[in-house]
Amino acid sequence: MERRAFLKTTASAFTALAASGCVLRSLPDQPFSRAVGYGELVLDPKGLLDLPPGFSYRVISALGDVMSDGATVPDKADGMGCFDLGDGRWALVRNHELVPIDASGGLFELGFGAKDGVLVPGGTTHVVIDQNSLEVTDQFRSLGGTIRNCSGGVTPWGSWLTCEEAPTGPGQLYGEGLSKNHGWVFEVPAAATGLVDPVPLVAMGRFNHEAACVDAATGNVYLTEDRDDGVLYRFIPAVPSKLSRGGRLQAMKVDGIPDLRNWSNVSMAVGSVANVSWIDLDAVEAPKDDLRYQAAAKGASLVARGEGIHMGEGDAYVCSTSGGSRKFGQIFRIKLSPDGETDRLELYFESVSKHQFDYGDNVVAAPNGHLIVCEDQYTMVVDNHLRGIAPDGNAYPLARLRLQTELAGACFSPDGHTLFVNVYAPTKTLAITGPWDSFNARTIVVA
Repeated sequence: MERRAFLKTTASAFTALAASGCVLRSLPDQPFSRAVGYGELVLDPKGLLDLPPGFSYRVISALGDVMSDGATVPDKADGMGCFDLGDGRWALVRNHELVPIDASGGLFELGFGAKDGVLVPGGTTHVVIDQNSLEVTDQFRSLGGTIRNCSGGVTPWGSWLTCEEAPTGPGQLYGEGLSKNHGWVFEVPAAATGLVDPVPLVAMGRFNHEAACVDAATGNVYLTEDRDDGVLYRFIPAVPSKLSRGGRLQAMKVDGIPDLRNWSNVSMAVGSVANVSWIDLDAVEAPKDDLRYQAAAKGASLVARGEGIHMGEGDAYVCSTSGGSRKFGQIFRIKLSPDGETDRLELYFESVSKHQFDYGDNVVAAPNGHLIVCEDQYTMVVDNHLRGIAPDGNAYPLARLRLQTELAGACFSPDGHTLFVNVYAPTKTLAITGPWDSFNARTIVVA
């Protein structure tokens, strides 16, 4: 069952329990400090996105918009990257986390896999923007025939790695009618002008992929896995920047800490740092979705729902969506070494309150060094936010979504002045501008 459908079904069950007199009580939140940030959020009269004073947004692309290839913008917009095309143009490469029963926005002739003879609808779209006016000059489908393109990552050589969160295929769970195995990473050039040849990067493993990021110094790719008992992966390409030529897939082992989740006991405190080693994995293309089990058996450390990952200046930031003693989420920082052999891991942040940070998913670093995280909370009726994490570790609200869906794919324009972000469903891609240099570092204590 698709994760979001499962969570919504669970929420309905909780409602029924409450109606029957069985009251479900959450634990009280702990006091915490947070930065004032850019100011208290101002209610959006349009009822879409609340922002701090001086900030504004515009919808640049939305579900059903007609694209230049004759198709329409599909739904479930998720991970996204922004690229400089030159000539005053930027390209957003946008994932669509579509499953075979979803509408595709129109038929397309080139794609990876089919179900019952029809190409499955997942993939990516391109949104080309004039950097001065922020007007869309072109939109088109750029990858098709994939399933649940959740998140991904930009590469230093100008492409988007789009990841299937769908390890299924013929004869496997929910794979009836599928023509091929899924659960791969695909590469989409930012300069594409239409549908690209869908080549799975099979050496990067077949599992419940979420996101990816690339270390420009080594060409190594770091990959997250959205499982409660997942691990963090590293791919060492045989030829840097030529991912289709194969390489080695490894899993992260944190010395002395087999379980990073902090669920049953606190195995890693916020601010603590531990040494990292990497374990080679075998049979990474196998039909079974068991790479995490192989990795754990070899000593890899468990991560609770690794989702967003972003490459900063020599550091990779990883969101563990349900990690932490209260399961509100964690952020890890991998301090990468020049030789790739003496990496270290820091627990950079752990939420102690759902009002501070609740189920962080996609993550990006702002030009001022802050992390911006998209919340992905479907287990209760709450508003999902964009949360900022200041370098001193204090969290603050940057935006509040007024629809019962999530924000995803946050990424900055190459000049750092515009934050692009997706409303998951119904698809809307927003451009947010404002006084990014006006951050107030003062902190307050919230009960």
